[in-house]
Amino acid sequence: MTSSPTVLAVSGSLRDTSYTHSALVHVLRAAEGEGADTEMLDLRTADVPMLDPDADDQGVERYTRRVRAADAVVLGTPVYHGSYSGVLKNFHDYCGFDDYEDTPVALVATAGGGSYGSTLEHLRSTVRGVHGHVIPGQVGIRSASSKFAPEPDEPDGRAVTDADIADRLETLGEDIVAAARRFE
Repeated sequence: MTSSPTVLAVSGSLRDTSYTHSALVHVLRAAEGEGADTEMLDLRTADVPMLDPDADDQGVERYTRRVRAADAVVLGTPVYHGSYSGVLKNFHDYCGFDDYEDTPVALVATAGGGSYGSTLEHLRSTVRGVHGHVIPGQVGIRSASSKFAPEPDEPDGRAVTDADIADRLETLGEDIVAAARRFE
């Protein structure tokens, strides 16, 4: 790793006005403040077909290569039926040991209501299954629509209106950079 670790955030939301995407932008801003080079992989705009194990990678390697090249990854998802989004699951199915081996991973889940615990646990289990190192800190956001407000000068055009959530997103960005440096 160079002196500036690379942190890739993967946004697993298809919504144009995604709170998951906004939360990840805030995490990346904090990571940049710690000296990281950051990048967002927005699955809403990525061309990732449904996984067909009998087909070649269908051009998805250009995305999985970004996971493999990153020194750290932040996975973000909305909560759907107590788990993570189908688009993130589909992308994650394309990734394997070579992509996540010895890579610290941070997790973010945004819920429309109040429950995100099982979503984070499902992600934690599947990342461990491909040898990623999920860091202890994670951010779950209940009632996400009430935690953000339009603000043109803020990343992604939204301010985090809940001070505790803002602090936790910032801390997660700092923690993932520290974890990346420990793995160098």
